[in-house]
Amino acid sequence: MTSSCLMSSARNTALSAFLLKHHNPCLNEVRREKDGLFLKHQVSLPKLSQSFLRVKTSRTNYPLAASLSSFAEPEGHDHGEIIGSHHNQDHVSVENHDIEEKKSNDHLPAMAKAFNISSRTATGISICIAFAALTFPFFMKTLSGLTLKTKLLSYVTLLFGFYMAWNIGANDVANAMGTSVGSGALSLRQAVLTAAVLEFSGAFLMGSHVTSTMQKGILVANVFQGKDSLLFAGLLSSLAAAGTWLQVASYFGWPVSTTHCIVGSMVGFGLVYGGTDAVFWSSLAKVTSSWVFSPVLGAAVSFLVYKCIRRFVYCAENPGQAAATAAPIAVFLGVTAISFVAFPLSKVLPLALAQALACGTAGAFIVYRVINNQLGPLLAKANSSDPEQKEETSQQKNIGFLSDIAGPKGTQLKIVYGVFGYMQVLSACFMSFAHGGNDVSNAIGPLAAALSILQGAGGTEIVIPTEVLLWGGFGIVAGLTMWGYRVIATIGKKITELTPTRGFAAEFAAASVVLFASKLGLPISATHTLVGAVMGVGFARGLNSVRAETVREIVTSWLVTIPVGAILAVLYTSILTKVISFV
Repeated sequence: MTSSCLMSSARNTALSAFLLKHHNPCLNEVRREKDGLFLKHQVSLPKLSQSFLRVKTSRTNYPLAASLSSFAEPEGHDHGEIIGSHHNQDHVSVENHDIEEKKSNDHLPAMAKAFNISSRTATGISICIAFAALTFPFFMKTLSGLTLKTKLLSYVTLLFGFYMAWNIGANDVANAMGTSVGSGALSLRQAVLTAAVLEFSGAFLMGSHVTSTMQKGILVANVFQGKDSLLFAGLLSSLAAAGTWLQVASYFGWPVSTTHCIVGSMVGFGLVYGGTDAVFWSSLAKVTSSWVFSPVLGAAVSFLVYKCIRRFVYCAENPGQAAATAAPIAVFLGVTAISFVAFPLSKVLPLALAQALACGTAGAFIVYRVINNQLGPLLAKANSSDPEQKEETSQQKNIGFLSDIAGPKGTQLKIVYGVFGYMQVLSACFMSFAHGGNDVSNAIGPLAAALSILQGAGGTEIVIPTEVLLWGGFGIVAGLTMWGYRVIATIGKKITELTPTRGFAAEFAAASVVLFASKLGLPISATHTLVGAVMGVGFARGLNSVRAETVREIVTSWLVTIPVGAILAVLYTSILTKVISFV
């Protein structure tokens, strides 16, 4: 029976938050479209669910019930009939309070609003990062024992590399954490802190210590033999051009591929200053083909994963128990595949397989224990579910795979969201760690090549010092902290509405596609894959669930990435060659 105090209209969101703060007993039920969310009166969320299932706003963290009130379906009741005349004054006072607080926050910097911190704190963080970026290079061994001119050029080169790494953190880290924030599994502050640690660790521990002089096989090295000054200017210009476009894209919240940015920049430089023979056109064709492969594969896999969750978890007799049982199996398969394919612990095949199976078993056991410890009481309660839930579940058993399925309710829903909240955070942590190790090369590769030219190092391979990897990791963390929230908002909230189950489906699909496609040598982009995966989850709920305007902006930004990078690289090279000639 629907309560007289149902908060169904989006204009009642502020009032629902006010009522929750004051423990108003009138908030009885909240409905969630498609997923069938139905929370009974005064049902308290467990500690685990409350910690995961929160949605971050500019003012505070609202618990799940309050945050979902803005998504609830209108039931056709008039606002005055629902709330009653005795609540009108409270409603007006809440609206006035919201207006006053919004006005007081208008002067805050975007970073302060995003993290719900003071303007002074946000400014202090930015100043500390800028000071560290300007002073840390002086303490690096890379600058020791050089002439004044070489030391000055090396210092500028390190700053260019930092700028590129900063923009990688600002834009690309959303690949790992955007869906977790959008689904409420992590708050924005938790996501940034977690990603900062893992991105830095990945860049330092997994970042490549050896890189080719011509990054990604895009440029032909022989064309630039004997033109060290021009090549040096071109490498710096490529970093600056890619960083510039990434910063523009991050400002507008567009998730673009950092790899495509640096490739486009180097292609532009190579064409203008080396001719058509300076570019490996086959490599460029692979990069552009990933515009199609990546989002299509990501969308297809996430569509299937989400449909499997709805069919085999939501339609189970006990959805909560089904989710708790499926989680260790998924972790076992995922960790085993990752350990064997991406990070093999041994070069001997049988030993590598045994080690991967051991890692998968350990991961599954840990997840099993954590879920049962945290959700044990809810699982016990779910075993004695009400007859209505069992009757609805039995009616859904013969539903087709692609049919629209109503989600679980009450305790069952809290267990499902709690389990998949855990799973999504785990997948996001892996993606973040892997991203730090992989994409730091987009900044560090050209940086190391430019430094080797200054120091007169020869050969086609360059050893990257550990301190330079640390420098790249620091740049990624700095960009994530200062601007990462912009693209995270696009991935997590502006393409389609996400819940822990949808977020996990998108994250798991993207990670799987990137992992196996990379090993098979297929052209792939992590950014494009994740965007496609999020769209695939939206398509699984219906075409109208995906915001076409946001998708159109994102695709447009993809198409212009390589041309814009190329044009900027040519412009910057013409400027830098003149500047270097006077130094």
